[in-house]
Amino acid sequence: MEKEKQLLLLCCQLIERSLNWGSSSIWGNDDFEQLSKLIFEKTRVRLSISTLKRIWGKVKYDSFPNAATLNALAGFMDYTSWRDFRQQHQVNGIIEQPLALVETEPKIPTSTNRYKYLWLIAGLLLIIGGLYFVIISNKKTIDPTTVKFGSKMTSDDMPNSVVFNYDASAFHSDSVYIQQSWDPTRRERVPGNGKQYTSIYYHPGYFLAKLIVDKHIKKETTVFIKTKGWIGILDHSPIPVYLSPKEIKEQGHMGISGEVMQQKLGVSVFNDIWLKFSNVREFAGIKADNFTLDCTLRNTATTAQSVCRKADVTILGTGMAIIIPIANRGCIADIGVLTGENWISGHDHDLSAFGCDFTQYQNLSCRVKDHRLKIYLNNKQIMDVEQKHSIGRIIGIRFEFEGPGQVRHYKLETPGATAYEENFN
Repeated sequence: MEKEKQLLLLCCQLIERSLNWGSSSIWGNDDFEQLSKLIFEKTRVRLSISTLKRIWGKVKYDSFPNAATLNALAGFMDYTSWRDFRQQHQVNGIIEQPLALVETEPKIPTSTNRYKYLWLIAGLLLIIGGLYFVIISNKKTIDPTTVKFGSKMTSDDMPNSVVFNYDASAFHSDSVYIQQSWDPTRRERVPGNGKQYTSIYYHPGYFLAKLIVDKHIKKETTVFIKTKGWIGILDHSPIPVYLSPKEIKEQGHMGISGEVMQQKLGVSVFNDIWLKFSNVREFAGIKADNFTLDCTLRNTATTAQSVCRKADVTILGTGMAIIIPIANRGCIADIGVLTGENWISGHDHDLSAFGCDFTQYQNLSCRVKDHRLKIYLNNKQIMDVEQKHSIGRIIGIRFEFEGPGQVRHYKLETPGATAYEENFN
């Protein structure tokens, strides 16, 4: 554990250097709030201000950060995971020492060897100068038009293989990666002089794939994987389980039972196992800065099957997403709202209004208008927040359940214009 603590200190110091905000000893609440936003923008993992303060020692906390937090910190520094960070900074079991852990006193040369030191310093300066000259003289400006990165889907169904055509040969680097989306765990190394690489996407959505050379993003390309109507997926690792259209359409609702989940997965407890219903497509006529989504749904798990019985409604955009959660009242600390710009965590915000009783269907709706997002549960307003920027074109709706769940109906509309509506009868 002591080595892990040293690695965490090193990671924090590297983050401080990359930010160039000065020593963290003078950071205030606004700095940690900005850091939280930067980490989320890069990794799509939201670390709360209080979590970051604990990591940087601003708040006394005896526990060590969990794996998801460590992976987010490492991902912010362009490592694929905390394990990758550990391996990169640990040689033969010895950790690269953080500055704060190195305590040395400068040695003052005596008069007898002062000239030796001067000659040594002069020699080192000559060597450094020579190396710098060689590097500068050999450095060539890369013509951006020679860097290629594009994609082509091979299917109109799920899963979908995507062929990436790329050319990063101008960089003469052996550190070239293609990353499927924002998620650094979906990063795969490719030959620096290669031309094509094929990657499998198991989930529908609108992705911004990245060509990364020497830990820097050089080009991005969009990958828009649509569905043919609604698709049901059990989010199982490493490969999800797909449900047939017949299996997810039951009388009066779209959903599956706990018995079907158990048959598909071979387990009877569904904590942190998610059932997802996605409809990814262009919703022509829907304006992302003026729309309403209304739906009726419920999580049908028993408390023995899923303790918190969470449910999420996600509105996918080309730029960002809105995620609205509901859960058993006792579990609201473990949920969060994504407003399209900010992550509001139940750990440091009171989200008790998002708690509900799943013995009954829940009516959940949201409205975006005049740069505000308003959320309603059973016709009662439970949130009203500013949304400065829209999420882009709306390209998908997703219903997610921790365990089995049902959706009775939904309606997506821009008032006075276009509407999309389904009753799952």
